[in-house]
Amino acid sequence: MKITAVISTWNRCDDVLANVAALKAGSRPPDEIIVVDNASSDDTAKRMAREHRDVRLLVMSHDQAGACETFNIGFKLARGDAIAIMDDDVVATHDWLGTLEAALLSEPPSTAMVSSRVIEPGMPESYQQAEVERGRYYASTFRGCGTLARRHVMERAGWYDERLFIYGNERELSARVLGLGYRILQIPDAVIHHGTPFGMKAGKRSLYYHVRNFWIYAFKHCRWSDVFAMALRLLRKSRGGADSTVRTDATGSEREGELEATGTVGLAQSMRDTPGARGIVIKASLNALLNLPYCLARREVVHAPDFRLPGV
Repeated sequence: MKITAVISTWNRCDDVLANVAALKAGSRPPDEIIVVDNASSDDTAKRMAREHRDVRLLVMSHDQAGACETFNIGFKLARGDAIAIMDDDVVATHDWLGTLEAALLSEPPSTAMVSSRVIEPGMPESYQQAEVERGRYYASTFRGCGTLARRHVMERAGWYDERLFIYGNERELSARVLGLGYRILQIPDAVIHHGTPFGMKAGKRSLYYHVRNFWIYAFKHCRWSDVFAMALRLLRKSRGGADSTVRTDATGSEREGELEATGTVGLAQSMRDTPGARGIVIKASLNALLNLPYCLARREVVHAPDFRLPGV
């Protein structure tokens, strides 16, 4: 299997250089590495070109492109049979890529992606333990910071939806992959270290895009009854309801949803801590409604057995 690693980066020079160095030093280095630099203002492009001449480096002409667009540029240029999807601030363990490749090769062609266990600063020990104890399972989404995916499936599904710009793009793409009849395998034995702290990134921009993109995802792929139920849950959280954290007494379905994606854990906390959060949520929801015609034109409700609603 020929593997292309695709990394999108912006102003994280030291991080992305460490990422590439770890990939090359691994037991199974990728056959090709593509780095898409979103017009960083630091020395990313200069140092990458000097220190890793074998890397295919693409530098955007401006820094206004979203992560979905920059990743798609790299995906479409990839010449591998499989694409290792990676954030810039990750460091792969020595056997990470080899473990993912072996898992994907051992699976039937219907398995489109193999996603790894991510270790992040501040991640609760209970979360890590629960992931290890659960073992391998078929998930409803993948970790965008460390996943190996069959290229032809991603192309058939249509890559990332660039209208999302940033955040939530993995779950939305996963819905389309599952809708095509493919599966996503989550394995705890492939480990990657992520520099971004555990849970949902704090700040107004993060909250806005997480909420907006959740609605776009829901309008496109969820039953209307579930959309309304999730709207009630989101309203309850905005008023100080329970957070979506990993709980030992959670029901099976809740715990499954919490373990699948680390980036949205902490939505209620973000609503409590972000100044003007209620106004941001309203603005994001209204913008999603403006995108309703776009969503309805592409609406395909997913009925795949592995499809699970996010823990909103």
